[in-house]
Amino acid sequence: MTDEAEVTDATDVRLTAWVRGRVQGVGFRWWTRARALELGLVGWARNTTDGRVEVVAEGPRASCTRLLALLRGGDTPGRVDGVVERWSDAKGSVHGFVER
Repeated sequence: MTDEAEVTDATDVRLTAWVRGRVQGVGFRWWTRARALELGLVGWARNTTDGRVEVVAEGPRASCTRLLALLRGGDTPGRVDGVVERWSDAKGSVHGFVER
C-alpha cells in the first residue's frame, strides 16, 4: 500500500472488512450496500461459509473510514460482535456496490 505519509482522506483505498456476529439473514448486506452507496463507494458485501459477512469497499479513505465506523456502530441489522479490517490500494476494477 502507499506510504501512510502520502495517504490523505481523499486518496482512493480498498477496505476489506470481515464482520462477525448475527449478520446473515437479517438484511445486513442490504443495509451495508445502502450505506456504501450513500458514501459514494463501490464494492460488494457477501456471506462467508463461516457465518461472517465480507465487505469490500473502494473509494476515498474518509468514506471508507466512515463505512467502517458504521459497521461497528451498533445501528446495523442483526448484531455485530466484531470487525476485522484490512486496508490496501484501490484496484479500480469494481463498479457499483452489490450483494453477492
